[in-house]
Amino acid sequence: MTITAYIDTARPVATLINMFTVAPERQGELIALLARATEETMKHRPGFLCANFHASQDGERVVNYAQWESEEHYRAMLADPEARVHMDEAALIASDVQPRLFQVISAHRR
Repeated sequence: MTITAYIDTARPVATLINMFTVAPERQGELIALLARATEETMKHRPGFLCANFHASQDGERVVNYAQWESEEHYRAMLADPEARVHMDEAALIASDVQPRLFQVISAHRR
């Protein structure tokens, strides 16, 4: 079963939006690292639902939009030493990392 990001105010998930600032010449390297970390580690953690990576057109930002079943699942991942290795590697590539948990308040579709 494939689970994709599904944005809905009635769906009680923990939404992580993590904004990375990166030198344009390292944007691809950061995205490759995040994708590899997701495939190798994050998606095997309890509560993981999905992760999506967005590259800004100016090359200076990468946004990770991820969903976890709950905030508790997200916090458990943060405490996992294997997951921390990947996050520390990403922090060495990016000049700034700003992870935040969000709740969907409003969603609109055509």
